[in-house]
Amino acid sequence: MNDMNFMGAGNWIGMVSTILIIICFYFTLTFFQHLRLNDERVVKQSKLAAVICLALGLLLPVLYGFYMYNQMMR
Repeated sequence: MNDMNFMGAGNWIGMVSTILIIICFYFTLTFFQHLRLNDERVVKQSKLAAVICLALGLLLPVLYGFYMYNQMMR
């Protein structure tokens, strides 16, 4: 039964990762828009949000993979 729960978690991790990468793309576009308008505060916020979303979107599947690898080795 635990294997079924792990499989479901993997699907959710994939969906969350995809959504975070899409949000990162949105913040990147917002960054370029406000860069052109010379709005420094929003430029910094957009850049930080894009970097955080991209990092989370790329790291979540890796961390989940390490977790699953450790579970299988036990």
